Amino acid sequence: MPWQTVTTQSFELGESPFWHPTERSLYWVDIAGKQVLRMPMGTGTGAESGTIESWDMPSEPGCIAPAASGGLVIAMRHGVFRARSWGGALEHIATLPYDPAGVRANDGKCDALGRFWVGTVDEHKTGRLAALFSIDCRNGRAPVVQQHADGALTGNGLAWSPDNHTAFWADTSSHVLHAWDFDLQANTLSAHRLFQQFPSKPDGWQLDPHGAPDQRSYGGRPDGAAVDVQGNYYVAMYEGQRVCQFAPDGRPLAVYPTPAPCPTMPCFGGDDLQTLYLTSSRQKRNAAELTVFPASGCVFSMRVDVPGLPVNFFAD
Repeated sequence: MPWQTVTTQSFELGESPFWHPTERSLYWVDIAGKQVLRMPMGTGTGAESGTIESWDMPSEPGCIAPAASGGLVIAMRHGVFRARSWGGALEHIATLPYDPAGVRANDGKCDALGRFWVGTVDEHKTGRLAALFSIDCRNGRAPVVQQHADGALTGNGLAWSPDNHTAFWADTSSHVLHAWDFDLQANTLSAHRLFQQFPSKPDGWQLDPHGAPDQRSYGGRPDGAAVDVQGNYYVAMYEGQRVCQFAPDGRPLAVYPTPAPCPTMPCFGGDDLQTLYLTSSRQKRNAAELTVFPASGCVFSMRVDVPGLPVNFFAD
């Protein structure tokens, strides 16, 4: 199942893609470029596309989600904001308890009840200051911010099982994927367990841009993720040039080599949710690598046999 290149334009650090079912559009962010992006995708069952629209943000947008009443919710370095329409006013709704001088919002999405979950990243990689939060604004209530996990370096890989009984979260820099029992109604995590532990990056390792992905000494580290209707977990392996698929019990099922060495996050889209979209990064990659992989930073797509879960909408 070969990947197709969806965008001819590349971005510094593509992340947080989601498929908007009523707009038939793909949304994502460029964190380093401080932009929210969207592209109409026609029938959404392949790589056909329209014009990319970009929206400049005042600081880095780590993640976004669609809102049930229209517009977006956006987690940026300096707070969580609500936009009622594309390009509209940014209404501040919450401040997360971290110092934005060294921590910012990163990977996140909404749960099945419309709470917005946001993981953060410790940019200095020294204090394990990254954490996982939820923001509950349902029924017009004042935002309730709750912390669910901490002690990480780079929060990523957030996803839930189809029955909402399991939550997944990655610490990219630690090469680890966590899992918990999730109580959707109570909004609690319990019974923590290790879902996957990947080998660390070897000292002095550098990407060989001419080497085949399955012949390299390093398989990358877990970045963003998505789950299909069977509960299989797809995770982008940054610097690993692959997306790995795991069964709900953690068994490895498949590896999909990618057109760029630094894939960042998959999502399911198209009318049948059988198109796997994938963002990627070109940030801080050297000239030799970008010569071999000029599509780094682009968005890719691949058809899959099993549909994915649809995006959850923010409730307020």
